Amino acid sequence: MTTGAATADAAIHLRDVSVHFGDITGLKEASFDIAPGEFVSVVGPSGCGKTTLLNLLTGLLPVQTGTVKVLGKPAREGNSDVAYMLARDCLLPWRTTLGNAMYGMEARGLLPGKEREKKAHHLLERVGLHGFADQYPKALSHGMRQRNALARTFCLDSPVLLMDEPFGALDAQTKLQLEDLLLDLWREHQKTVVFITHDLGEAVALSDRVMVMSARPGRIVADIKIDLPRPRSVRDLQKSHEFHEIYTEVWEVLEAGMKS
Repeated sequence: MTTGAATADAAIHLRDVSVHFGDITGLKEASFDIAPGEFVSVVGPSGCGKTTLLNLLTGLLPVQTGTVKVLGKPAREGNSDVAYMLARDCLLPWRTTLGNAMYGMEARGLLPGKEREKKAHHLLERVGLHGFADQYPKALSHGMRQRNALARTFCLDSPVLLMDEPFGALDAQTKLQLEDLLLDLWREHQKTVVFITHDLGEAVALSDRVMVMSARPGRIVADIKIDLPRPRSVRDLQKSHEFHEIYTEVWEVLEAGMKS
């Protein structure tokens, strides 16, 4: 079990952060640093404050106590350095696959029109939707819709990517495909990723580190380094003895945290 080392140039920095909702403590004394380009997953029981962490980083939730910084600056709402991908695809039903991929860029005023379209086409090709650019969301499967949302997210080119259970509702086969796709895109684009999941195997397979949270009031009880070689194939990793050892370690810490 290891703790992420603090660095002066951390992409994400939290120190002694607590959040209260009335008389309920949603997050208690959270402190960690994430280096630029690092992929960090957060796991923990339902209601422990995982999404609260992401909302702090986006500035959607004001900081009550402690310090929250993204790329050296206080977290703030509307920060173009941050992209946020949710469990729901949030595609606009009146827009095509291409239009949805471009939507975030349009909203932020990124790139001239032709360059915006070219970038969206490139990302759609990367996620396997090149032949579906003119289709509307109602014509897409759930997995294809999440691919569209993934393309939209990477089109923003934000250095920090926050992902809140983006693959949680997918079938097992589609989920594996999108996990490998995410790793490919992350490696190509060198994003800093904070990834929320209830799937411990997913957390171990994708991440450089896994932070484990306790039951409410949510505390970070462990920060575990995932010492598995990269590049990785999620499917191949699941056959690895080392993968299962780390999975067991994460599960034991999580189980202890649920009882605390």
